[in-house]
Amino acid sequence: MGDFSQKIDRFIEVFIDYNGYLKVTEGLKNTLIIAVLGLAIGILLGTLIATVRVIPKYKRLPRILNMVCNFYVGLFRGTPMVVQLLIFYYVMLPILNLHMTGVQVAVFVFGLNSAAYISEMMRAGIQSVDPGQMEAGRAMGLGFWPVMFKIVIPQAVKNILPTLGNEFISLIKETSVVSFVGAADLYTAFNYIGSNSYEFMVPYLVMAVIYIVLVLIISLGIKLMERSLGKSDRRH
Repeated sequence: MGDFSQKIDRFIEVFIDYNGYLKVTEGLKNTLIIAVLGLAIGILLGTLIATVRVIPKYKRLPRILNMVCNFYVGLFRGTPMVVQLLIFYYVMLPILNLHMTGVQVAVFVFGLNSAAYISEMMRAGIQSVDPGQMEAGRAMGLGFWPVMFKIVIPQAVKNILPTLGNEFISLIKETSVVSFVGAADLYTAFNYIGSNSYEFMVPYLVMAVIYIVLVLIISLGIKLMERSLGKSDRRH
């Protein structure tokens, strides 16, 4: 017990006296930025991909776009996130002569990766909506795209809300790999504390607790949104 108390004391010393709390604050901020913006990009791009994949394939252009979307989804679902980060940061940026920070690269890659998964979720959500909704909208004189984005997709999002919550949780946890491209996340912060205290057990335990708290908060938020949408449905 005394040995564990010493470990805690060393952790507190580095956390306060060596500005470890500043590292943790920055890491938490970057973790949330990467996950939130990555999810937002994923939802926008994933919805577009899903819409392309469900539109009728009577003409050549929709068939070509569908092939492109299938390739995109297969590419990002078939390679690990860390490999995508490394390729984009160390291969694509030099080739394109672009300059981006590790956080910016992480947001971009996380968004592209998330879009591949969300497109499949959204496609299932769109297909779960009663086809009569589309027919009713078209009967009222609306075009395919207005009906899709104003009637069908909002219902699809409601149907897949728990799955979107799981995707957000996955993004939060996967930010632990962004240190490979120089982004300061929670792992980087607690690794700094561990390196300076020469003791990694307590920092890593605290890091695990923070991830658990974040996941619990997100889960609670999703449940509250589901409950709110459920009440709205009952009123109608």
